[in-house]
Amino acid sequence: MRRPQQRKIERPKEGQKKRMERKDRRRKERREGGEREKKEEEVPKTFREGMASRDENMKRTDRVLRISQLDALELNKALEQLVWSQFTQCFHGFKPGLLARFEPEVKAFLWLFLWRFTIYSKNATVGQSVLNIQYKNDFSPNLRYQPLSKNQKLWYAVCTIGGKWLEERCYDLFRNRHVASFRKAKQCVNLVVGLLKLGRLINFLIFLQRGKFATLTERLLGIRSVFCRPQNVREVGFEYMNRELLWHSFAEFLIFLLPLVSIQKLKAKLSSWCIPLTRAPSSDSTLATSGRQCSLCGEWPTMPHTIGCEHVFCYYCVKSSFLFDASFACPKCGTEVHSLQPLKSGIEMTEVNAL
Repeated sequence: MRRPQQRKIERPKEGQKKRMERKDRRRKERREGGEREKKEEEVPKTFREGMASRDENMKRTDRVLRISQLDALELNKALEQLVWSQFTQCFHGFKPGLLARFEPEVKAFLWLFLWRFTIYSKNATVGQSVLNIQYKNDFSPNLRYQPLSKNQKLWYAVCTIGGKWLEERCYDLFRNRHVASFRKAKQCVNLVVGLLKLGRLINFLIFLQRGKFATLTERLLGIRSVFCRPQNVREVGFEYMNRELLWHSFAEFLIFLLPLVSIQKLKAKLSSWCIPLTRAPSSDSTLATSGRQCSLCGEWPTMPHTIGCEHVFCYYCVKSSFLFDASFACPKCGTEVHSLQPLKSGIEMTEVNAL
């Protein structure tokens, strides 16, 4: 009777161990599953953060500086002047004033030709292509680059090329007309032109503040300048930039100052200070005083003249120096030019042969 009781007691112990093992396995599986879910959640977060930082960096690098946009406009103007000057040289040998009658139309045709191969095909002007800039459609909701639509390109041509042509043609039309009806039309055109100039001024002030839409046409059409390729951030030392700025300002000051300085007058002053101290009586001085040597070129004087002192000059030397500098003075003694007079005492050829 005791043996079956012992068997009944042992069976529940083995069942409890199995249950405990099953519970432990389930706990481990739950822990492993939770860790996997956490890892899967952390990966998209890091990926999103990386994408967000990348978008921010792209926005920073795609932002074009104000000076770059203004430089692009100046390059476009320089290109237009260069093309027009080259085109007018082709008609240099024809009748004068041949292009004057159709000048607005010819200019419009040339600018239209440039527009076809720049804005229409590449979404950038020549100046922008040089500076790695192009136009972007700012009306599109996408953050990625969107090229200009055909309507924007056509309206850009109408506003830029058509506006210039209309302004020049209206000026030529109303220039020699004095009828009352033409006066009213001229006043209306002047009013429209004044309002456009005022709008350009306001747009330029807003551009200086925000850095977008350098021209009124860009703002109205919703086209913005962006970089073609992301720009690398350049780290330049402050000391280097300061040194470059100082050197450029000093060079500009010298370029402004040097044309105002009379080099010949300065040389005459220096020679008048130094020569009396270091010069001793020699054969050169006796030749100069006796009229056998030009005080400027040092050669035998051709058509010898004097300027009111004891020194002699070639006529061409002293005349060219006096025409170049009205305050010309003798380089030997510093005497200013009073009057050019031919040398009275002639020099014979025997003295030349003696030399």
